[in-house]
Amino acid sequence: MSQQALKEALSKTVQGIQQNPVMSKVVFEAQTALVENVRCTGQVRGFAPIVVDEPPELGGGDQGANPVELLLVSLGSCQEIMYAAMASMMGIKLDEVKVNLKGSLDLKGLFGMDPSVPPGYQKISYETILRSTAPEAELRKLIEAVESHCPVLDTLARPIEVTGKVTINGAAVVA
Repeated sequence: MSQQALKEALSKTVQGIQQNPVMSKVVFEAQTALVENVRCTGQVRGFAPIVVDEPPELGGGDQGANPVELLLVSLGSCQEIMYAAMASMMGIKLDEVKVNLKGSLDLKGLFGMDPSVPPGYQKISYETILRSTAPEAELRKLIEAVESHCPVLDTLARPIEVTGKVTINGAAVVA
């Protein structure tokens, strides 16, 4: 899709929301299933299943990225998509967008060895690499727009409500 076609598609969506604000509310869904040992599959819409696995030192067969790596991929790819989308809307040509990410995790939290250590990431850092002939002032506006509107970055940076339930043999477990 060309930058112009991307701009037209996004503009059409924005206009649709302006005309019918209820259109702004969307729900995304995914299903996952444990396949064998710690290998899982994830299913989104009609796409081929995503294989999720752990490296051998965490009991896996290393047949796919693990969940915390996928979280980094989600953040980086969301940033890249937002750069493409916002740049098209702002008329900025981008020659390259790449994101390098690192997540720091202490396995003592994962294995319950230290109650003071959380099981998830303690820190995520990223570096976005942009290549463009656009003036720096325009690129700074683009950066600000992406950093303030990236859904995955926003989700990671602020507390959100996460709810869940467990069923055993078809019956809900009451906590």
